[in-house]
Amino acid sequence: MPLALLALAISAFAIGTTEFIVTGLLPDISTDLAVDIPTAGLLVTGYALGVVVGAPFLAAVATKLPRKATLLGLMGLFIAGNVLSAVAPDYLSMMSGRIVAALCHGAFFGVGSVVAASLVAPQRKAAAIAMMFTGLTLANVLGVPLGTAVGQAFGWRTTFWVVAALGVVSAAGIVALVPRQQADPDANLRAELAAFRRPQVWLALGMTALGFGGVFASFTYIAPMMTEVAGFPAGAVTWLVLVFGAGLVVGNVVGARAADRALMPTLLVLLALLALVLGVFTWTAGNAVAAVVTLFAVGFVGFATVPGLQSRVMDAAGSAGTLASAANIAAFNLGNAVGAWLGGVVIAAGFGLASANLVGAAMAAGGLAIALVAVALDRKPALATV
Repeated sequence: MPLALLALAISAFAIGTTEFIVTGLLPDISTDLAVDIPTAGLLVTGYALGVVVGAPFLAAVATKLPRKATLLGLMGLFIAGNVLSAVAPDYLSMMSGRIVAALCHGAFFGVGSVVAASLVAPQRKAAAIAMMFTGLTLANVLGVPLGTAVGQAFGWRTTFWVVAALGVVSAAGIVALVPRQQADPDANLRAELAAFRRPQVWLALGMTALGFGGVFASFTYIAPMMTEVAGFPAGAVTWLVLVFGAGLVVGNVVGARAADRALMPTLLVLLALLALVLGVFTWTAGNAVAAVVTLFAVGFVGFATVPGLQSRVMDAAGSAGTLASAANIAAFNLGNAVGAWLGGVVIAAGFGLASANLVGAAMAAGGLAIALVAVALDRKPALATV
């Protein structure tokens, strides 16, 4: 793999760390900014909405810009957002910093996916995208726990200074390792928008939102599920999250290799397995050993879908794939938000913490149904380009 992918992976690590780090520092941020925990928790929601809005908007702006310059500009936005968070004197300033940092997220992964795919042979495209997303998986395994530890030891603002410094390292890596790439001379906003006239692009976005969103319907409530249902002590949550993160890392690699060999068959199998594993988790959550095994399986199968889902939307969009690629990152985040909300709805309705897994299974099954429609449409080329 080209060294340029390492620079993209480091950037992904920094972005992934800042996305989730607030959860580990919530009590400290709440106390320092004089807001209650639910209000502080909205800093996570604000970031997610910033991703959903920023991904297509900034990707659209970047369609005619050189890709390397675009990546550097987005990392500059990321650094600025984290510095603003680090010095925020009040809650509104902190929220502003979170949103500024989030604006770069979707566009960076969207443009980065196009750059990564262009660096390798076509048959290794999913593996190249997976290499970049390895940084995101490692952010969950290493970045968030380490960032939480730093924040607890030296103050939560220190964590955001460290993340901003990671952004500087990432930008230096892009300067040194990513080759100059001019924008596609035939690309323009009209051509990028025209890709959304293709049914397959919308089906690919639907697969992403429903399929991967099912993972977060379950994982959002993993701490209370594992302590109150599986019977683990509160102190075990840290290593349980590491088990899930290990599943993400391994699944990312295995899923990419399978997707490079046979993209849609791989996605069909993985989405079916994800629905099955999440459904099984409803019952295994009550047994400590079985719950740990299933938790790893959810991480493994869930993230194994990611390289294929990203490759699919780029294939469906054709040469005008930058905006569609960024829109798929927005679809990931939208699916995560909806999955978390629906999981909370069924829990609040009195069905128990483990019922969130059934919501996730239903969403994954919905993603599988959309994938089957996409496969059927692939067999009718005339309809696929309407």
